[in-house]
Amino acid sequence: MAHAVESRNGQAEAETAAETAAEAAVRRRWWSGWPHWAPYAAAVWSLLYGAAGLYWAVGGGGYPFGLVAQDRSTASLLEPSRAAVVAPVIAAVGLAGAVCGVLMARRGQRQHTRGVRRTLLTLGWAQALALTVVLQDYTLIAVVAFSPLLVVFAFTGVPGPQDGIGDILYWHRDNLLILFVGGVLWTLATLAYQRRTRGLCTHCGRGGRAAAWTAPQSAARWGRTAVLVAVLSSIPYDVTRVAWFFGYPLGITDAFLKDMQDTPGMLGIGLGLAVLSTAGGVLTHGLVARWGEVWPRWVPFKVGRPVGLATAIVPALLVAVVLIPGGLQMIRSGNHPFGWGTTYPAMLWVVWGAALGAATLAYYLRRRGTCGHCART
Repeated sequence: MAHAVESRNGQAEAETAAETAAEAAVRRRWWSGWPHWAPYAAAVWSLLYGAAGLYWAVGGGGYPFGLVAQDRSTASLLEPSRAAVVAPVIAAVGLAGAVCGVLMARRGQRQHTRGVRRTLLTLGWAQALALTVVLQDYTLIAVVAFSPLLVVFAFTGVPGPQDGIGDILYWHRDNLLILFVGGVLWTLATLAYQRRTRGLCTHCGRGGRAAAWTAPQSAARWGRTAVLVAVLSSIPYDVTRVAWFFGYPLGITDAFLKDMQDTPGMLGIGLGLAVLSTAGGVLTHGLVARWGEVWPRWVPFKVGRPVGLATAIVPALLVAVVLIPGGLQMIRSGNHPFGWGTTYPAMLWVVWGAALGAATLAYYLRRRGTCGHCART
């Protein structure tokens, strides 16, 4: 009987392990298939947004780049604009994007000529850049920084009176988030197509003659420089916001400091952002430190285990991407009537984002190891 019980227990454990492995395989299949589904996803996104553009062009409501009240506007390059002018362009670009995405996805059935390949790559990268960076404003970085507090802000009235989450994430901002999702899809689709048409592994990009700068030793060198630039770029913003919180008008007028002191929660938000920025600088150092590869002793339940690539790369890339539009907005604004401290430190977000992106790439090149799809090292 004991043998039968042990047999049943062993069978149950084997079944559980098999189910766990099957679930993990499903998750791997879903994500690891991104070179195949990303072009189709980008095409569907473009078709849907293009259809929305057609709806706005014929007079439909909800045009997201129109003139609205100041407290509901964004700093996107397309705002404010007329639907009669911009919406037809959105519809045309959406249709072109849908065709472009399908052609990228079906490339394996017929070899594209050099001219077609160059056209598709140009359109793909142009859409990726426009949607993730050019048309954005500070909304992305605000959502990333305040995501844990958005609900609290909506229902507590901090830093001012709000009437629900709609007063924080209103349609003009929601639209920018939709554009960002489209930009990510177009980035993945175009990257996969570019690699595939060069005969490279669509997952890791290897297969041809590797450039010297991609070698782990080389990436370690320029990765350290990128980390240093990223950390230094955040310091001016951190210092000014901490100074304001403690009553020093560093880079601003006394009157503007008084206005912030009279606005509940305003200086506290600035201090919180400075703390988050400083913490981000510490985490950025992990891209070149040993504890960025193996969990250190001060992380419970993880100590000694390898840090997963996605654990470090995904958040770092997200922050790098959202920093750049925010910095570009500050550069476009130009004027600083309340003092240089309001805009100049934030202009460095462009440098910060670019350096953080480079540091993340170096981290990936050092740690990527053998590709699980092409087995190249």
